[in-house]
Amino acid sequence: MKLKRIVWAGVGVFALSGSVLAQEPIYRCGNEYTNTVSQAKAKGCKLVEGGNLTVVQGARPKATAPKTTAPKAASTANVNPGSTRVDANAQKSRDSDARLILQSELTKAEARQAELLKEFNNGEPDKRGDEARNYQKYLDRVAELKASLARNESDIAGIQRELGRVSATTGR
Repeated sequence: MKLKRIVWAGVGVFALSGSVLAQEPIYRCGNEYTNTVSQAKAKGCKLVEGGNLTVVQGARPKATAPKTTAPKAASTANVNPGSTRVDANAQKSRDSDARLILQSELTKAEARQAELLKEFNNGEPDKRGDEARNYQKYLDRVAELKASLARNESDIAGIQRELGRVSATTGR
């Protein structure tokens, strides 16, 4: 008998807590949400139906006070804090580094192209030992070489375009 009372008391508490936890109607006012009926009616908000709604407050950006001090002389730092401006000398250094990297990549790609052309041998590469009996293997290798040549040519053209862009930005 005591167990039944405890069970019924638990069920009663659970039922009451469920009604306390029930969500009130929520209204959407543009990008804001409210559950105050008077405020929602005053603003002409729409009722949100169908499920729970969770709103996570984001961090607001810090307001920066306008600078009233005179600008500093050119600093030795590459990037000023809070700014995306880069010192002119630092930018020139980056551009020259980029140009050197692109030129080395272009040299490697051109060397690879020369190797591929030599191996391709105008569409008739030398047969390897395992291709003597299996002609399809030879044809597959020729097709792969042709695709590699085309891909490498495309790479060279892309690197040359990038070099042109880097040279154009430093010429300003």
